[in-house]
Amino acid sequence: MADNEALFTSELVFFDWECATPDEVFARLEGELAPRGYIASGWLDAVRTREDAYPTGLAMPAANIAIPHTDPGFVAKPYIAVVKPAAPVTFNAMAGMGAPVPAQIVINLGIAEPGGQVEALQALMNIFMDADAAADVLGQTTPQGMVDAIRRHF
Repeated sequence: MADNEALFTSELVFFDWECATPDEVFARLEGELAPRGYIASGWLDAVRTREDAYPTGLAMPAANIAIPHTDPGFVAKPYIAVVKPAAPVTFNAMAGMGAPVPAQIVINLGIAEPGGQVEALQALMNIFMDADAAADVLGQTTPQGMVDAIRRHF
């Protein structure tokens, strides 16, 4: 998992975004990721299309999260971006499991290697199934603090 830990960087941690929908989160992410060279052309449409077909909201025991991602072909440079919005953003539940999920944190996976998304997804789910780990991550107020907290539990 050490390779995936390196994907967390403070330049891709964002706080207090005023977003009402997943589409707004994705549009703002594109505005941050594209100029930094992390995503390829077509990323925004691809992530929206994938989210519509395969929703990523997860109501976990310790926190509500969303883990949107798209096909590796739209990842120019591997990354994991973290958004802690000002107010929860409602995502549809993963695999149609239950009601829509008001996500307290959105973690966008930009993983290029085959199978890497599944490994990262499992590690993130483990964080948010653990009350102490989730509280540590959700309590962060600075980009570097968020990176350090996620790495501690990833």
